[in-house]
Amino acid sequence: MNVQKTHNKDKLAFQKWIAASGVILFIGKIVAWKLTNSDAVFSDAMESIVNVISAFMGLYSLHLAAKPKDEDHPYGHGKVEFVTSGIEGALIAIAGIMIIYEGVNSLVVGKTLNKLDWGIWIIAATAIVNYFLGYISIKKGQEENSLVLVASGKHLQSDTITTLGVVISLVIVYFTKIYWIDSAVALIFGGYIIVVSYKIVRKSLSGIMDEQDPELLNQIIKVLEDNRRTEWIDVHNMKIQQFGANLHIDAHITLPWYYSLRDAHNEMEKMIILLAENINRSIEFNFHMDDCKPISCPVCQIKDCPVREKDFVKRVIWTPENVTCVDKHTAE
Repeated sequence: MNVQKTHNKDKLAFQKWIAASGVILFIGKIVAWKLTNSDAVFSDAMESIVNVISAFMGLYSLHLAAKPKDEDHPYGHGKVEFVTSGIEGALIAIAGIMIIYEGVNSLVVGKTLNKLDWGIWIIAATAIVNYFLGYISIKKGQEENSLVLVASGKHLQSDTITTLGVVISLVIVYFTKIYWIDSAVALIFGGYIIVVSYKIVRKSLSGIMDEQDPELLNQIIKVLEDNRRTEWIDVHNMKIQQFGANLHIDAHITLPWYYSLRDAHNEMEKMIILLAENINRSIEFNFHMDDCKPISCPVCQIKDCPVREKDFVKRVIWTPENVTCVDKHTAE
């Protein structure tokens, strides 16, 4: 059963807007670099190239992720978002290394800056625009569960931090004429964006390798536990895969063995509908129905069970540990 809640067209349109804005901001920084001859401004402009490349990569990945399943991609194309966001993280790291290189070079060789007042105003304007674009992109990405939009937003905001560092250094140099301050500030923020890039790459790799998301798992289990029916004797062997904004959930649900196929299927559908209505993601379910065994009697809460072989002992609280366990739940 597949429940779709995607808004791929909205995400694609928003990413186009981000890409166009990135090109305009890059041109503004190039102009500021030409006016000031500042290595820090040059490094900031080079980082903006990464913004532009990443924005267009994001466009491609969102376009590809929006494609329906086909014979070659039975789970869809959503995994591409993890790949492109990982590449974006690597590009951010390269930009950070470039900033550090330029900063060290300026400290060793030295350089005179020009028209700092013009540079300050232009770079400050790009910082403000970048921050708000990043904020909107992160918020949109969280709403749409899009790793690409979140990664783009974090990149834009990290670019804002480094850009503000450039502005601060330009202001200080403008008043003090101490030119090495410009390079020192660039070094600090070059290191900062390398840390940001690591976090983005780490999250991308976890998605590609289907690493368990504890927060998502806890959310799903809480929905099941809070709305649990007595007929659902247990849920076990749960696995969750993420494909961009989409989820694929495998699980086994234990039901009374004497249920007809229709009754068992209806109970399974109730669980599926419950999750679909309470988890704001597009979800594909692959649930397997297990019949209860005598070992299930001590944890079965059906009071009027006609075939009970053992007394009820306790109610098992569903947790990430026992819901992901391969075996059925027992009282032990």
